[in-house]
Amino acid sequence: MTVSGLAVFEVQKIGKETRIGKIGLSIAEIKEEASPLQVQIRKFVKTMAIIGVVYFVLVCIFNYYHTHNIMDSLLNGLTLAMSILPEEIPVAFTTFMALGSWKLMREGIIVKRSSIVETLGSTTVICTDKTGTITENTMQLKYLYDYQLDTVFEESNFDNGRLSTLINYAMWSSEPLPFDPMEITLHKVYEQTQRDDQRTLYHMVNEYPLEGKPPMMTHVFENEQKQRIIAAKGAPEAIVNVSNLSTDDKTKIRTIIKELGEQGFRILGVAQCDFKGDSFPAKQQDLNFEFLGLTVFYDPPKKGIRDVFQHIYDAGIKVKVITGDNTDTTKSIASQSGIIHSEQAVDGKEIMAYSEKELSQVVEDKVLFTRMFPEAKLAVVNALKGQGEVVAMLGDGVNDGPALKAANIGVAMGTKGTEIAKAAASLVITNDDLDKLIIGIASGRRIYDNVKKAVQYIISIHIPIILTVSLPLFLGWIYPQIFTPVHVIFLELIMGPTCSIVYENEPMEKNTMQQKPRRMTDTFLNWRELAGSIIQGLAITIGVLFVYQYTVHNGGNEEQTRAMVFSTLIFANILLSLVNRSFYYSVIQSFKNKNILFVYAISITIILLFAILYIKPLADFFQLTLLSIEQLAMSLLIAAISVLWFEIYKWRKRIRKV
Repeated sequence: MTVSGLAVFEVQKIGKETRIGKIGLSIAEIKEEASPLQVQIRKFVKTMAIIGVVYFVLVCIFNYYHTHNIMDSLLNGLTLAMSILPEEIPVAFTTFMALGSWKLMREGIIVKRSSIVETLGSTTVICTDKTGTITENTMQLKYLYDYQLDTVFEESNFDNGRLSTLINYAMWSSEPLPFDPMEITLHKVYEQTQRDDQRTLYHMVNEYPLEGKPPMMTHVFENEQKQRIIAAKGAPEAIVNVSNLSTDDKTKIRTIIKELGEQGFRILGVAQCDFKGDSFPAKQQDLNFEFLGLTVFYDPPKKGIRDVFQHIYDAGIKVKVITGDNTDTTKSIASQSGIIHSEQAVDGKEIMAYSEKELSQVVEDKVLFTRMFPEAKLAVVNALKGQGEVVAMLGDGVNDGPALKAANIGVAMGTKGTEIAKAAASLVITNDDLDKLIIGIASGRRIYDNVKKAVQYIISIHIPIILTVSLPLFLGWIYPQIFTPVHVIFLELIMGPTCSIVYENEPMEKNTMQQKPRRMTDTFLNWRELAGSIIQGLAITIGVLFVYQYTVHNGGNEEQTRAMVFSTLIFANILLSLVNRSFYYSVIQSFKNKNILFVYAISITIILLFAILYIKPLADFFQLTLLSIEQLAMSLLIAAISVLWFEIYKWRKRIRKV
């Protein structure tokens, strides 16, 4: 999409045969991958669904064998199957991602795929461009080097007449209607220093676009008298290579380029040509150029960028700089910006020459990648992914499209980013502020931790429901149908909002951004965490079944026993949701993390419980009877004992600082 500029063109190829078309094909061929958490949750839910179906069949057969009542058998089987299916997990995951995306949007980060929010928290490498991302992209013209005078001039001396030719050709080699910051600056310097503005007298008759490795461009202008101006500019190495210079002169100029580059300046070479023929060569490199000099720009690092990179390093994330600029300039800017291990660099041509094994080692060791082009950027991203890294790629240009699409997290710049970059990326930072990516990573880590809390809560509370439904039936207890589908549905209605909305609103725990990112291969629940959830669930089961036998032993009928068991499970559910707010800090410390949704969820649950127990029509519907204060206190005490023991485990964990 062209939004500004000037062009004279001849259509030679269309669609997928064009360069942009080929980039589009490259992007289309890169498949979007489901996040590991999505895959793991999908696998877990499918497994539980299969178990649910198997249990449904077994319970139906077992019950029918003893009762020969098909309806009771189907009802028992359905109740157990409902208690096994963890339908809250996919609901929680979708809700977490959607709400996370919404919160990031308020911070100026547009998320195009909600599932990418979780992947953000796993970021291990950030590949960033230099210009406009690390730097301000202001492009102040600081120096001019005139080859004929062999002198470097400061900006205070630009208007001295001797630099007229260099300034003229630097401007003519730019677009007539400039939009690039450097070209805008060159036009302004031309206006300020040249008394005779001839821009309206000439029109462009031929243009060699920016191309080559390193790149250069050439413009051909003519006036009514057929007088020509042929001006070229580009990477200084490219201009030196095509200019008619001796070996000694080339060495001298390269020394100057290196000295200026080491100070963090961005340098362009400028040349002119006196081609008289009517048939221009196919390639601009075939023209006979005369070297005029260098334009030296300074694009300073953004304010506060050192703090941004320090936050990135504190979070255990590596940084790679991938830029089209030269090595010396990139090294200087990287050093000024606080990027570590930036002493050595590798360029795009070298990248493409390496074998797969060599490239894997290079991308691990090197931090700076200079003079990069689309294929080289894509190769670096794929090599990093091949090592198991979770790559966030920042880019804004058309050439960044394939790398943005291939990266685990493609991040486009909203202000100066091209439409292709935005289309290929999974995130768009609206104000081009790298610090926003840190906010996104923190949000991803918070969401991942909260998803784990929600899943562990779901597993823990499902175990007592499953066993309370099944054990009285299998063990032949006096009231085998202590829970019916109605009770299970009610418990699911409590668990659903708790795990999908309340836990999502949990703030990030202390020191989360000082920890290393998790590996993509890590499961969302390791065996230790899963064992902890199972033990929590079994402890609640013991408490609930103890209440069952205690009530029966004291002469309670089926309605009273059901009321005691139901109340104990509800109280345990409330306490478990509070205890699982953190698996390290105590429940009292967790109250310091303000989450008003917990207050609402717990209040509504308690009100509903009391309504079911003490409003006659509701009690009859749930087949319960009212409980005395002593009985209710007994339920609460047993629930507290069966849940709060976990606080001792967390206390020991804090003592050992595990």
